[in-house]
Amino acid sequence: MAAPHYQPDCIWLVRICVLLGTLWEIQAELIHYSVPEELEKGSYVGNIAKDLGLEPRELSERGVRIISRGRTQLFALNPRSGSLVTAGKIDREELCERSPKCVVSLEILLEDEVKIFGVEVEIIDVNDNAPNFGTEQREIKVAENESPGTRFPLPEAFDPDVGVNSLQGYHLSSNVHFSLDVQSGVDGIKYPELVLELALDREEEAVHHLLLIAFDGGDLVHSSTVKIHVRLVDTNDNAPIFTQPQYHVNVPENVPVGHRLLTVKATDPDEGANGEVTYSFRKVRDKMSQLFQLNSLTGDITVVGNLDYEDSGFYDIDVEAHDGPGLRARSKVLVTVLDVNDNAPEVTVTSLTSSIQETSSPGTVIALFNVHDSDSGENGLTTCSILDDLPFILEKTYGNYYRLLTHRTLDREEVSEYNITVTAIDHGTPPLSTETHISLQVADINDNPPAFPHASYSAYIPENNPRGASILSLSARDPDSIENARVTYSLAEDTLHGMSLSSSVSINSDTGVLYALCSFDYEKVRDLQLLVTASDSGDPPLSSNVSLSIFVLDQNDNAPEILYPALPTDGSTGVELAPRSAEPGYLVTKVVAVDKDSGQNAWLSYRLLKASEPGLFAVGLHTGEVRTARVLLDRDALKQSLVVAVQDHGQPPLSATVTLTVAVANSIPDVLADLGSLKPSAYVDDSSLTLYLVVAVATVSCVFLAFVIVLLALRLRRWHTSRLLQAEGVGFAGVPATHFVGVDGVRAFLQTYSQEVSLRADSRESHVIFPQPNYADTLISQESCGKSEPLVITQDLLETKGDPGPHQQAPPNTDWRFSQAQRPGTSGSQNGDETGTWPNNQFDTEMLQAMILASASEAADGGSTLGGGAGTMGLSARYGPQFTLQHVPDYRQNVYIPGSNATLTNAAGKRDGKAPAGGNGNKKKSGKKEKK
Repeated sequence: MAAPHYQPDCIWLVRICVLLGTLWEIQAELIHYSVPEELEKGSYVGNIAKDLGLEPRELSERGVRIISRGRTQLFALNPRSGSLVTAGKIDREELCERSPKCVVSLEILLEDEVKIFGVEVEIIDVNDNAPNFGTEQREIKVAENESPGTRFPLPEAFDPDVGVNSLQGYHLSSNVHFSLDVQSGVDGIKYPELVLELALDREEEAVHHLLLIAFDGGDLVHSSTVKIHVRLVDTNDNAPIFTQPQYHVNVPENVPVGHRLLTVKATDPDEGANGEVTYSFRKVRDKMSQLFQLNSLTGDITVVGNLDYEDSGFYDIDVEAHDGPGLRARSKVLVTVLDVNDNAPEVTVTSLTSSIQETSSPGTVIALFNVHDSDSGENGLTTCSILDDLPFILEKTYGNYYRLLTHRTLDREEVSEYNITVTAIDHGTPPLSTETHISLQVADINDNPPAFPHASYSAYIPENNPRGASILSLSARDPDSIENARVTYSLAEDTLHGMSLSSSVSINSDTGVLYALCSFDYEKVRDLQLLVTASDSGDPPLSSNVSLSIFVLDQNDNAPEILYPALPTDGSTGVELAPRSAEPGYLVTKVVAVDKDSGQNAWLSYRLLKASEPGLFAVGLHTGEVRTARVLLDRDALKQSLVVAVQDHGQPPLSATVTLTVAVANSIPDVLADLGSLKPSAYVDDSSLTLYLVVAVATVSCVFLAFVIVLLALRLRRWHTSRLLQAEGVGFAGVPATHFVGVDGVRAFLQTYSQEVSLRADSRESHVIFPQPNYADTLISQESCGKSEPLVITQDLLETKGDPGPHQQAPPNTDWRFSQAQRPGTSGSQNGDETGTWPNNQFDTEMLQAMILASASEAADGGSTLGGGAGTMGLSARYGPQFTLQHVPDYRQNVYIPGSNATLTNAAGKRDGKAPAGGNGNKKKSGKKEKK
């Protein structure tokens, strides 16, 4: 039940604990060390790693470093030991002077935590400095009649150390006449004093020698000494006396500085210091001290400043003389300053006009001034004058006043500003003068028009210039000033070839720069005549004109134009005639050309660029005449083509070419007979012709490559078919090997009867159909005769496995017939029946086979010489000129593969659009072999 009663006390206790913990954390972040001064570099100060709760090796890992504030670092971190060490010797007196407590604060940065720790290092003072008096000895003068108890201050010693190491006290050597008394000030500094104990007598001892010792505290006590010399002074009982009660001197005002005016003298009958007299000014004013100086030992009075009679002509100086103990005497020095002519006249301008109109009438007042000379008498009289060549005069009025007047009308264009020098001279000896300069501006009025330096201008601009190109800069000068001299430029309106001149050129109204607004063509415009107007901005404005001629310079921008021979427009060929009997130098024709340019750009030269017969003709370099260079020969062609180039001499040179056709003949009929063979010359660019040739060759090559690829594909297909036939094991038993011949990779079965072979891929059975004798008119191509294959006899054809199936014979194909003229024979005219069958006997068949093989071999070698023409393979020599390879039948039409839609057909059937003969006719089963 009592728990609620104590709850507020617990809360206050918790708050106090939290506050104490916070204060403890704040205090814990401030690390304190102490180190005596004057330690060597690297001396240990404290274990900073331990106080930060780190290992020594963690100092560099965690980026612990001392933050520098731009001042010299007194401490450093030792990363190996983790301690704070001194970075050099520390002098406490230099660092904190006489402060009782010397504390150096620094900050330690822990970079990984970005945390700052404060470190305070107290520098402990050591007794490293001894007291110092600042002097080795001190002299004190004491009058011999001083009474006992008198105190005399002694020199003080200074010790920069603090505390017990600082100055602790003084000690005086023993003496019966003097004692030491040390006084302490409010600041704690001790002041030593010498106290007179007994009366002194100079006659007994004139000087007393004492030794004052100052010492400090600390473990090792330091001390220093100073010698005190007490010198007794004699008693002064006589005062000094001046030789004169007053001194008078006259001095001109222009005496130089350092001049000695006079010397005052005073005497003292005492001896020693009591008899030594010194001099000084009494009640001297600042101005007096700037003009005169008194030597305290000799009494010489000298001038140290410039005396001026006009400032003060008389000076009263009080002089005082005193001896050593202080007895004094007084006297006066009266100085009179004499006037000399040392002041030049002064000119004071009372009224002044700085500007005057150039049209002002004579007698206009410009200035009123006064002349004054501070000197007196003749030295103060003055005279004024100006130069005689100026249009001004001086007029004296009241007293020393003068007026400056105009003498004639002014012209600003002649002189815009006058610097008038007024000379004032006095009558002294030597005379002094003063020059006063009066500046007078002549105000301008617009009385002069702008003027061009030249009466006319000429400018040159090349043709084809860019728009906005600068042509010429004109400048007109107006002798007036300001607005009256501000010139603006304009062009007078005019037309050029029906167009406004302002569309061709323009002028900058402020600068006078002329610009081209268009690109000029020399062949159209060769010169322009302009009128430029320059106007000022006065009131009223004045203007002047100047003529400007702009000449367009020719550029080589036109190629030569050939006038003759002109290119024909009706498609005909222009032909020049040269008789074969012409001698060397005979004028054949002349090339006439012109150039629209002028000058060197229009100078033309001719040269023979190309000729079908080099050396036959020559062209005049400058005339363009085409002449024969040698005698014409019979072997020279009738048609001669010449390409003549015409080139100008511009930079860069331009040229044109013309092609001439020269007919070489002795008479007109010869020309007319061969004129039809001449082709009109056309200007064909060689580069274009070459391009066409390259494209044509590339096209032919591509077509040929495509043909070779197709041919190879067909050969691969046929080879695959032959391999398939071998794999099926189709046998042709009893067929002689001579009945097979290879032509273009296709096995032609040459015999009296054509056969039809039927194969099936899913069975090893096959059948051969021997129809009735029929012949085909299919021809083999010339390309297929280019190569021949050796005779191949498949052994599988000679053996039959299994029971041969029945054979069906296809009906005869009537397309395999030859006409009467196409039947082979020894002369091509053998008679036979209308069916046109091949020779039935084996001998004729083998002969035909041998001829085909021989012709194929010759065609493969590229040199068939059997007497036949192209495509005959030499057969026409035996069978007649009408017999060609077209008469050779193609036995591929009757070869088909069951189960496949591929059928080998003859070329004639494809060409004539006929379907190949198939096996759709009536087939007969035959178990016996047909008669061959």
